[in-house]
Amino acid sequence: MFSRILTSGLIAGAATGLIAALLQLWFVQPVLLHAELYESGQLAHFGAEAVSAHQDLGSFEWTRNLLSVLFTMMVYAGYGLMLVALMAVSESRGNAVTARQGLLWGLAGYLTMQLAPAFGLAPEVPGVAAADVQLRAIWWLGTAATTGLALWLVAFGKGWAAWGAAIVLILAPHLIGAPQPDSYAGPVPPELSAEFAGRALGAGAMAWALLGLLAGWFWQREGQGAPVPQAA
Repeated sequence: MFSRILTSGLIAGAATGLIAALLQLWFVQPVLLHAELYESGQLAHFGAEAVSAHQDLGSFEWTRNLLSVLFTMMVYAGYGLMLVALMAVSESRGNAVTARQGLLWGLAGYLTMQLAPAFGLAPEVPGVAAADVQLRAIWWLGTAATTGLALWLVAFGKGWAAWGAAIVLILAPHLIGAPQPDSYAGPVPPELSAEFAGRALGAGAMAWALLGLLAGWFWQREGQGAPVPQAA
């Protein structure tokens, strides 16, 4: 069982991480680099002259980008291990896991790890005003934990008590509210901030869907090759 989890999770996660990194390099990073020009003072929003929305972002930085690809693959390998471990728990409770169901697992992971936290703390470009990083981290972790538990109760809970608890868990962190800055400030145009948030969430949705699909497929494939337990 352990080797099956390890193999399925790592392969699915690393493959997804590579695709996610390419999506980020193509769609997300150009917006980030553009925002860094405002953060560094090379460009000024609402300055004396209008600033073109199309800027030279420089040459391709191989070291930075290759390290980014490697880090993204490692992160998604960790996500893959967590997702497959939960699939194993689900299967032990009598629920078969296939590639198609894995897609739903991936979307649940996206909702848990990205979309629900982003409802209070949207992806941010450099230089924007933000609350204390420790408070934001605590709220983010709490939101991810309660959302994940709520989705588990929705999927596998029985009766209105479980579903009612799921609703409470999903709403609780947002009713409490994410930490916000005392005032809003920042050199980056809001159009860039909105574009960055949209692209980051869009790339994340594609990556998590792919992770769930691959994790479910590898889990099912590894299970077909596993030895059948013999009755004593």
